[in-house]
Amino acid sequence: MKPFYFLKVFCVLMFCAVANLCAQSSSPLQSAAIDQKVEKLLKQMTLEEKVGQLNQYSAGAATGPGTGRTGYPEMIAVGQVGSLFNLIGAKQTNEMQHIAVEKSRLHIPLIFGLDVIHGYRTEFPMPLGLAATWDPALIEQTARIAAKEASTDGIRWTFSPMVDIARDARWGRITEGEGEDPYLASEIAKAYVRGYQGNLDSPDDIAACVKHYVGYGAAEAGRDYNTTEISDRTLREIYLRPFKAAADAGALSFMSAFNSLNEVPASANPFTLRQVLRHDWGYKGMVVSDWQSLWEIEAHGIANDDRTAAEKGILAGVDMDMEGNLYHTHLAELVEAGAVPMSVVDDAVRNVLRVKFALGLFDHPYADDTKTAFDGPLPAASRELARKAAEEAFVLLKNEHAVLPLTGIHKIAVVGPMADNADNMLGSWDAQGKANDVVTLRNALTAYCAAHNIAVSFSADASAASADADVILVAVGETASEMTGEAASRTRIGLPGAELVDEVAKFNKPIVLLAFAGRPVVLTPIEPKATAILEAWFPGIEAGPALVATLFGEANPSGRLTASFPRSVGQEPLYYNALSTGRPVGNVDLTRPPTTGLEKYHSRYIDEQNSPLYPFGYGLSYSTFEFSTPQVSASSTSAKALNAGDAKAEVHVTATVKNTGNRPGDEVVQFYIRQRGTSVARPVRELKGFQKIALAAGESKQVDFKLTRQQLAFWNIDMKEVAEPAKVQVWITGDSASGTPAELEIKP
Repeated sequence: MKPFYFLKVFCVLMFCAVANLCAQSSSPLQSAAIDQKVEKLLKQMTLEEKVGQLNQYSAGAATGPGTGRTGYPEMIAVGQVGSLFNLIGAKQTNEMQHIAVEKSRLHIPLIFGLDVIHGYRTEFPMPLGLAATWDPALIEQTARIAAKEASTDGIRWTFSPMVDIARDARWGRITEGEGEDPYLASEIAKAYVRGYQGNLDSPDDIAACVKHYVGYGAAEAGRDYNTTEISDRTLREIYLRPFKAAADAGALSFMSAFNSLNEVPASANPFTLRQVLRHDWGYKGMVVSDWQSLWEIEAHGIANDDRTAAEKGILAGVDMDMEGNLYHTHLAELVEAGAVPMSVVDDAVRNVLRVKFALGLFDHPYADDTKTAFDGPLPAASRELARKAAEEAFVLLKNEHAVLPLTGIHKIAVVGPMADNADNMLGSWDAQGKANDVVTLRNALTAYCAAHNIAVSFSADASAASADADVILVAVGETASEMTGEAASRTRIGLPGAELVDEVAKFNKPIVLLAFAGRPVVLTPIEPKATAILEAWFPGIEAGPALVATLFGEANPSGRLTASFPRSVGQEPLYYNALSTGRPVGNVDLTRPPTTGLEKYHSRYIDEQNSPLYPFGYGLSYSTFEFSTPQVSASSTSAKALNAGDAKAEVHVTATVKNTGNRPGDEVVQFYIRQRGTSVARPVRELKGFQKIALAAGESKQVDFKLTRQQLAFWNIDMKEVAEPAKVQVWITGDSASGTPAELEIKP
């Protein structure tokens, strides 16, 4: 028996060794081979060269360190720069890269970065719109196109995805993220990382930078750069989850945020940067500060001079200083004075070099400047994907009398400035997007109507004769660059131009409101007057064709909201996964002011309903869908077994979804839970899964979701992430406010 015993042991050991090798090779950040290269190079570096790797400057402005040198080439030649951004074009990046690789002592390549947020030249819908597709595979494809285009121009690092959870529509940067839910944001974060980084085996791959770590989206009063106060439990349950998902997906870099978190600036916060990111998660990628956020440590009030700000930033765990010029000026001095250990600098350099090796920059440092994808028209495949993304992003909010899709129409009147505004279709952060690449609604609708013998008129206001039109399209909304994105917080979040709906209502014709916006907007005053409302976001270069296809029924809307639309700005912050209170409203009628004490003394407003106008997950279709009551595979399970990872403890939840309409359509099937009787209060609903399914007219499909420890665990009263005994309700439904639940019990 002994030979067989040793053979068995040998096989087990070999299996473990292979499994370990596979695990190590699953991410370059965990690659032993790369670590060996990093250590070999690190041993050759002087302190000044180490500090050099930790500096990033913008090549688009005179932002150098002010030492009297004439520019970046001289600094790069002596190893004083690790990264440049805002330098665009293969010839331009190669010029700087040749200096770094050929003239610097250790030949360490630069990494060139840019804000590639929702496309490079092929601009897709803005990220909140892309999130409304509920289609991670599609989002991955858009990120892949962006990576290929950007890398052609020498860009190998994008400051994307932004995965900040945003619960307040006043915050302008809600446009750059995935909305209010951590589960959906996590799935989309992973998709962006896969799309940008590919397998990290090609010059087409670019490094993702997950931002803004962490809590930036919780800015007090929705005011950008403002203070955030987040409990440890909420931080872990809500705001950290998409960052953790991106880290697990292999994201090569993180960006520390502008805001303070619980009185500590995020770019000088050892708890989030060292304890959570490095210790708890074992993250080995690079952390770069946001623009001058190290310099802003002084403005936050925890440093009285630049030297102290640099010290606090590096000790907290920020590896690379973006635009602050603090590391270049003070870090070597801090090391020599004993204020910063050399080991801290070495670790930061390791993180930077590890990313450069993972991207293959040492082997292939240059972009191919003999070819470009940007002279002439965009590839047809890129346009096709942009159109598909826009069609899936549109959310049909209202469709009274089934006015959409348009049929039997002889004359259309179009009013509003957004019908022919190419710049706004690109959205904020449009990278190398070009207005002349945009097909506007006017372009596309004019061509369609000419081909189908439909008369169409356009006017920026309501003065055009619309009385004889069969339908009036009102195309209005926010201006992308001024009213959305960074530093674009608003206290009045109505839809600009909405007064046109009032003006054309006098014609007593069906009104289709096309709302262009980068955030949830207040539509309450005009909603009753619009026959149909289509939320179009900022849809990208194929705005017009996608809108025309949707208006005339060639595309069936399947977008669903990822951020709640308020009835009033006074409801903000507003989100579906809130806690109950000790005085929930129950069956109290909130559509009118309270008239008795029984109606008044609840958690409510006296002048508005609690609920959003349109809830998270909401969206209509030209089809209709019916959900059966969910069925559970077991009436109970065990917390002990769940926490032990016992597969037998899993519970399957199933339901049948039927297309009850007369045309094919896609439905986003959403899976929610609620737990009661736990050691801490849990949200009234939590998204734990979703599936986007295609159904022919009359077709039914059964959908299946699993409840495991992953779906049921939470940070309990002892701050341990475990499943607990509870009564659980489960919904399989079409949005966060509908559906009939099934129940099960988690026993000890």
